[in-house]
Amino acid sequence: MPFLTLKRIIKHMSKEAVLYKVEGNKIRCLACARRCLIGEGQVGFCGVRSVRNNKLYLDVYGKVAAAHVDPIEKKPLVHFNPGSKVFSFSTFGCNWMCMYCQNFDISQRRKAEGTELTPEEIVDLALGYDVDGMTYTYNEPAIFAEFAHDVGVLAKKRGLFNTMVTNGYWTPELVEYTKDFLDAVTVDFKGNGEQKFMRRYTGANGPEPIIETVRDLYKRGVHVEITDLIIPQIGDNLDAAKQLLSKLYDYLGPDTPIHFLRFHPDYKLNYLPWTPVETLERHYKLAKEMGFKYVYIGNVPGHPYENTYCPNCGKMVIRRYGFDIIEWHLTEDMKCKYCGYKLPIKGKLSRHAFKERFEPVFI
Repeated sequence: MPFLTLKRIIKHMSKEAVLYKVEGNKIRCLACARRCLIGEGQVGFCGVRSVRNNKLYLDVYGKVAAAHVDPIEKKPLVHFNPGSKVFSFSTFGCNWMCMYCQNFDISQRRKAEGTELTPEEIVDLALGYDVDGMTYTYNEPAIFAEFAHDVGVLAKKRGLFNTMVTNGYWTPELVEYTKDFLDAVTVDFKGNGEQKFMRRYTGANGPEPIIETVRDLYKRGVHVEITDLIIPQIGDNLDAAKQLLSKLYDYLGPDTPIHFLRFHPDYKLNYLPWTPVETLERHYKLAKEMGFKYVYIGNVPGHPYENTYCPNCGKMVIRRYGFDIIEWHLTEDMKCKYCGYKLPIKGKLSRHAFKERFEPVFI
């Protein structure tokens, strides 16, 4: 089993970005919906895209902040190659400033540093761990899109799929840029996508760019799963959830997996309680009543709504505990063994599904 030894920290190397255009003596970044207009010697909101000599540079290209081998269910992606192992990695920085971020030491650290690795080295490392795919996660992958692109194209050539965990605060230009490699995404809404909540607690202007990103990725054939972090007292409004779910139903249809995630106190919101399970269950019931066939509750290990149920006969076809698959009652072509109904699960059950999958990557 390969282990990556600690490499030197690189603080000054970078690579010219792709997602930008020149506007007079400034640069318009096209990586995310902020569309920062950046002057000479300045850095965008994310802290890792800067302008020098009237060009935009990705200062974290080839710099890895964190890496780990994860089960794909951790993303969470539960209808895409179930049981798979994925090589997950991040850079530093983010286009949001979520006050509850569990990875704040990575995302809110606007630093052009990290362990130096080329795309080729990352893919070699991933293959050495015998994974099924790659995941760009832990911080927002939009801000290091050019790095993810180069890793992803190479990974795809070598038989690995590519997924992202993202806030979806993208541009159409970024959606187009990912067409060469991206297979699946988890798009994270926060506080039911309520604009007032987003402005105060994430620094984003509203959910509209996220809805657009979800719609465009779905149209391109990218597998999409939705998560909604339900934060008690400030982000658990059922009316807002209904509005969001209505839009998602119209754009994505009833087969899209919807995950309601339990909040745990962290970062600047560590004074709030855990989300009551009853609150999550109310969101679950709402989504089911609106017609979504596959609704899940996350971060509550052992809850019956972690499982997948056949929408035709009602029987449990996948039993989970946390990120582990405990029982599997589907055929190879994803049909219910009880009634023959075909479930919309892409890919196949991984050979890793019932094996120990958690392996550290030392950087």
